[in-house]
Amino acid sequence: MGLTFCSFSSGSSGNCYLVQSQETTLLVDAGISGRKILKSLDDVKIGAHDVNAVLITHEHTDHIRSLRTLTKRMPHIRAYANHGTWKNIEHLVEEKQRVTFNTGETFSIGDIKVKPFLLSHDAEEPVGFSFFKNDKQISILTDTGVLSEDILHEIKGADILVLEANHDVEMLRIGRYPWFLKKRILGEKGHLSNVAAADAICKVLSEKKKYRHVLLAHLSKENNFPEMAYQTIKNLLEEKSHFIDTHIGLNIIAGDQRSALYSV
Repeated sequence: MGLTFCSFSSGSSGNCYLVQSQETTLLVDAGISGRKILKSLDDVKIGAHDVNAVLITHEHTDHIRSLRTLTKRMPHIRAYANHGTWKNIEHLVEEKQRVTFNTGETFSIGDIKVKPFLLSHDAEEPVGFSFFKNDKQISILTDTGVLSEDILHEIKGADILVLEANHDVEMLRIGRYPWFLKKRILGEKGHLSNVAAADAICKVLSEKKKYRHVLLAHLSKENNFPEMAYQTIKNLLEEKSHFIDTHIGLNIIAGDQRSALYSV
């Protein structure tokens, strides 16, 4: 068995993902209620006692909302974050449960290798994660305003790529958000648009040719909708001769619903 991925929730209302191997069960972020996390685990036949760790991408509320509750209700688990993130959230977790990693350095939890990589977002030290087992890779990349060459290098080998497609630029520009918020989202420390996500996928496909599954995540409820994200990205991929089901699998992760299980 390689790796399995499931989204419990993805978006500004809360984020939590599952990454699992045969021996190790990890959560990425705890931005939804503890009750919903536990129910989602139960729905996929995983007991709370089976969870080994929760890894935190950054300190924004939609990524840490139930971190305190989760670690208190599951005292056996460890919470992993980097130095910058812990500086903002260490009060939420007992010291004995806190583990600090260095961004850019690979570490292991059970039989899964984890590589955190730096993103561009308005947080202290935001990261994405790549997970490795038996030559298989899952990469989770949301909450970044730009995709640098360094970031693309980290995700190019992913068999499952969870990629932010937050907004349609025109919907955002003409929408009801105040200008300061629009500017934040569109900025280099904001969020990826549908077009930016498509550009990233094209670069990844061109650099390393293999079939992979891309899951579009963190869609805005106000400035995007699933059909638009999917069709925009599909059209831009086809312009570059990358075809759905031939070169790539493409699906949308619903914001507040548990996704299907994806395995590699």
